[in-house]
Amino acid sequence: MADDNYGDKTEPATPKKREEARDEGQVAKSQDLTSATLLLVALIALWLMARTFVSTMANLLQALLGGHAWDQPERILDSSLRVAVPHAFRIVGPMLATVAFVAIVVTAFQVGLHISGKPLMPKVSKINPLKGFKRLFEMRNLMRTVMNIGKIILIGVIVYIEIRKQLPVIVSLGGIAFPENFAIAAGIIFGLALRIAIAMFILGVADWIWQKWKHERDLRMSKQEVKEEAKRMEGDQTIRWRRRQMARKMIMQRMHRDVPTADVVVTNPTELAIAIRYDPETMSSPKVVAKGSGFLAARIRQIAIANGVPILEKKSLAQALYKTVEVGQEVPPELYQAIAEILSYVYELAGKGLRRRRAG
Repeated sequence: MADDNYGDKTEPATPKKREEARDEGQVAKSQDLTSATLLLVALIALWLMARTFVSTMANLLQALLGGHAWDQPERILDSSLRVAVPHAFRIVGPMLATVAFVAIVVTAFQVGLHISGKPLMPKVSKINPLKGFKRLFEMRNLMRTVMNIGKIILIGVIVYIEIRKQLPVIVSLGGIAFPENFAIAAGIIFGLALRIAIAMFILGVADWIWQKWKHERDLRMSKQEVKEEAKRMEGDQTIRWRRRQMARKMIMQRMHRDVPTADVVVTNPTELAIAIRYDPETMSSPKVVAKGSGFLAARIRQIAIANGVPILEKKSLAQALYKTVEVGQEVPPELYQAIAEILSYVYELAGKGLRRRRAG
């Protein structure tokens, strides 16, 4: 993003803008913090495993220097590898597993668990020499250069101070027998590395804080951009609202067509309404031709009244029909008895049953 156009970008990024930036791989992440943490963890793991490390190395040297068929050079490489690989894995394996786990944790802490392949896609703008030269002078890269120079200076100061402090001990190492001098030298090197790792970790935390601030600043939006995004979102909502309206219109048209053909409407009495039709000549069992709750239930009752379709209140039956039978489906066998009683009652009231018997 450009670093010289923040004048009108005064609004915080919207959730949609943040999601789009995240998909593009634009996240607040400090590589310095990750590297420093891994170095610090590796040193701590090395310190905790020091005894195992020394013991394994001693065993490895003993195995490599003893028992070889030196008179057969072609066998030396093969036998050395067979001995060295298990010992090397025993030393390096746990440390590598620890460092890999910490790398995942540190990355997840900074950016969360998110995988995006878009940053890996090739872009012509990335290989454009003019744009590449321009990026050298962006605020982000200038800050990165300043921090790298600062890290070099800081490491140099730490090394100078530590070596100056330990100089008498370093000079005296030549007069100390092995392996005591090796242990002293290893302690000096480890202490120096630990101090450098701690300093790098502090710088990494500072860099991560700066990266988060810079990321939030880059994501800022102008008032006009916020308005345009709101309009796009409103457009999407309008389309969804129109689709719902069309679906509701189709349902109402079907209700106006099918409810007048029903034999009875079963209600709950006001929350639910189910219209049932049965024609023994064309149907093997009664069928639900319309159903609804709330407003749709009220509309079904209105259409039924307008067309002289009987309405009966049967709470348990209405609930069972509404939950188990969709519009256009036949009534399940376990409800046959209840539906038969209702239809018999309706036919008797309307005289429909008598007319059907005469017609047969």
